[in-house]
Amino acid sequence: MKETEIRRLLAANLLCVFSIILTAVVPASFWDGFSVFGTHLTWLCICSVCVSTLNIVWHSVLKPNLSPKRSSFAHKISRFLKCCIYFFMSCILFHAIIVLYGAPLIESVTETFLFAVLLSTFTTLQCLCILGPNIQAWIRVFSKNG
Repeated sequence: MKETEIRRLLAANLLCVFSIILTAVVPASFWDGFSVFGTHLTWLCICSVCVSTLNIVWHSVLKPNLSPKRSSFAHKISRFLKCCIYFFMSCILFHAIIVLYGAPLIESVTETFLFAVLLSTFTTLQCLCILGPNIQAWIRVFSKNG
């Protein structure tokens, strides 16, 4: 990787950490009774939305220009829909993994799924922003010899 790419990724990750800190501090000043532990479901939603928005905006600003064929509206819509499907599939996969590691299956479905969404936001969403919905690129990056 080039030095500038590494600096951009570092800046993106530092902004994500900063947004997590802000999601724990800012709502507490506007919302009576808000705490990360007391209203954990609300915090999970707020944190996921903030980190997702930050990642999408950051990567769309830093993404190099695509070729004219790939910048058509239909291509962007199909790419967006594929990314949404992949993100939802990763949420389901993380949910299954969390349940297999011992989270209650029926009693805390909302908490478990929101935690899976948060994990997908931190892992899958960044990969979708960088690699896109290209399965071959994912295999190449995450394979042993990639």
